[in-house]
Amino acid sequence: MKNWKKAITFSYDDGVTQDRRLIELFNKYGMKGTFNLNSELLGQENAIVREGVLVNHTKVKPEEVRSLYAGHEIAAHTLTHPNLAHVTDDQEIIRQVERDRENLSQLAGYEVIGMAYPGGGINFSAHAAKLIEEHTGVRYARTTVCNYGFEVQKDLYQFKPSVYHVMEMDRMFELGKKFLESTSKEQQIFYVWGHSYEFDIFDTWKRFEEFLKMMSGHEDIFYGTNRQVLLGE
Repeated sequence: MKNWKKAITFSYDDGVTQDRRLIELFNKYGMKGTFNLNSELLGQENAIVREGVLVNHTKVKPEEVRSLYAGHEIAAHTLTHPNLAHVTDDQEIIRQVERDRENLSQLAGYEVIGMAYPGGGINFSAHAAKLIEEHTGVRYARTTVCNYGFEVQKDLYQFKPSVYHVMEMDRMFELGKKFLESTSKEQQIFYVWGHSYEFDIFDTWKRFEEFLKMMSGHEDIFYGTNRQVLLGE
């Protein structure tokens, strides 16, 4: 795979304007993130209610995508954010993924090859994963099903992250300490996912920065995007 024993990577969905603040933190602490965007929703102003809190859910503008995410990775999240586990039309699954990937490739200035499945809960199926593998240019796709571990996974089209950042922040810190202390001879990947607007809901920007500070600057850890960590590119 790659010439490292331990790697940490981050994955953030929806392309909301809070990504601007998150990227500043990533850059401050030398972290690399992958940002999963819905190309047909870019620029839309919106607010949603989560956990009883009204939070801004405005999407970044198409014209800022390339500069905002420079140094990180842009990945697909479907055109309009349907839960693919509930889409029965195979061609619509392919269209949602491949056209989003193509649109984002144009905006990014390089070929987009990653993806995160949109929607909470069970947001993927083996059937959808097979369609994506066989009929799109996507080469890895992240689910929202956490495994709370660091093992290297063979199935990159139903990839399971380590932990969900906000709802499981205490566990994220516990896993972070375990990861730092690990002396395993096997390759390990610590994969954190979430949405940057969730920091506004729970007022956890400062605590997340503490986590980034804890994880940063270790010579035995590779800090990479999903693409760099999972594919070695």
